[in-house]
Amino acid sequence: MIEYHDREWGRPLHDDRGLFEFLVLEGAQAGLSWETILRKRDAYRKAFKDFDPARVARMTSSAVDTLMSNPGIVRNRLKIHSAVKNARAFLEVQKEFGSFDRFIWAFVGGEPIVNARRRSAAIPATTPESEAMSKELRKRGFRFVGPTICYAFMQAVGMVDDHLTECSAKGSRARRARRSEARSVSRRGTDRGF
Repeated sequence: MIEYHDREWGRPLHDDRGLFEFLVLEGAQAGLSWETILRKRDAYRKAFKDFDPARVARMTSSAVDTLMSNPGIVRNRLKIHSAVKNARAFLEVQKEFGSFDRFIWAFVGGEPIVNARRRSAAIPATTPESEAMSKELRKRGFRFVGPTICYAFMQAVGMVDDHLTECSAKGSRARRARRSEARSVSRRGTDRGF
């Protein structure tokens, strides 16, 4: 969990395959702990074709039946079926928008929402953005994408940075962002006191 927190959680992800992976994993996590899903992540990668949405979309009922006997994943028929259904909807979104990344990041205006919370109790389960995302995804045929799951997805892929203010990941990320902005301003030749 510490390695996942420090290296992955809350970092902006713009790779469609990675986004699909988190969509499947967050749906599988519903009602379970994230730690349980992380322990099964490698088995999920094997079972769901390295999260290639085109390959998952082609999975048949017999493939779903086979997955129901796979002890490495959560053996819930509705969750497995939703992964296949979501892969098909994912491909439709890619076709319409050019990438899933372009579609999904629009819910936060293309930039991460960086929150400054001191206590984990202050982190909400849903937000207006996650509610809008959930509604749109469901309209497009996605399943296991309620507002709470969508908010967890947004946190995981860095659309929302909910690292607490005293978290070392928050501090190092903020310093990198300030250095990046300083380099960007310097390259433009704008004098902002840097």
